[in-house]
Amino acid sequence: MSALLSARDLALRFGRVAALDGVDLDIWPGEVVAIVGESGSGKTTLLRVLSGLMRPDAGTVLYEGRDVLAMGEAERRRLMRTEWGFVHQNPRDGLRMAVSAGGNIGERLMAVGARHYGGIRAKAAEWLARVEIETDRLDHLPRTFSGGMQQRLQIARTLVTHPRLVFMDEPTGGLDVSVQARLLDLIRALVSGLGLAVLIVTHDIAAARLLAHRVLVMRHGRVVEEGLTDRVLDDPQHPYTQLLVSSVLSA
Repeated sequence: MSALLSARDLALRFGRVAALDGVDLDIWPGEVVAIVGESGSGKTTLLRVLSGLMRPDAGTVLYEGRDVLAMGEAERRRLMRTEWGFVHQNPRDGLRMAVSAGGNIGERLMAVGARHYGGIRAKAAEWLARVEIETDRLDHLPRTFSGGMQQRLQIARTLVTHPRLVFMDEPTGGLDVSVQARLLDLIRALVSGLGLAVLIVTHDIAAARLLAHRVLVMRHGRVVEEGLTDRVLDDPQHPYTQLLVSSVLSA
C-alpha cells in the first residue's frame, strides 16, 4: 500500500521569513495526522500548500501519484468536490450562508452527480441528525445557527460524499470549551466510522491526542518532531515539543 498523499522538500518564504523549510510528509489511507505548533509555526501554510490552495517556492506534493501543484484550477476544484474535503476554522468560509442547511449539504451531493430531489433531501436530513442538529432545522439558514452548529453543519456538508482525504484547519478554534469537547467527540466518531484519511491542523495538544494516529510538531517552518501520537506526547524528545506538552500539563 502506498501513501495517499506525499510531500517532499516543501519550501516557502514570505520575505525573510521561512514559512516552510524542507518539510516532508506522508499520509496513508484511513490515517489521521495532526500538525501541531504555535501560531506562526507554518502549520496552516503547510495545510494550504498540501491542498493546492497555495504554491510553494520548491518541493513536490503527490496525491496517488498525481502532481497536485501541476493541476489546473478546474482539476483541483473537481478533486475538492469529490475525493477531498476541507473543514475551515471559520465555518462561514465553508458554508453558503444564504442557502438553507439542507441546501448546503445537497449542493455537495449534486456535485458528485445526485439529482433526485427527494433522495438529496433525505440524505441531508440524515446527515443533520448525524452531526446532532435537529432535522426540523433543514430549511433554516446557517446564519440562524450557533457557532458550534455552523461548524457541525460544515462537517456534514464536507463528509456527506465520503471523501477519501479531509483537511481540517483548527476545526474547534473559537468555540467554547464545552462545545469543543462535544465537537471533537463527534469528529472522532465520524472519521473512525467512515475510515477517512484526515490531516488536521491544531494548536490543541488534547485534540491531537484524541483524534490523531500520528503527530508532526512544527516550529519556524520545520518539522522538529514526528511519530505516533502517544510516543510524541508522552515522551517528547525535542525541547520545543517538551515545552508544548509541559505548557498543557501546567495549564
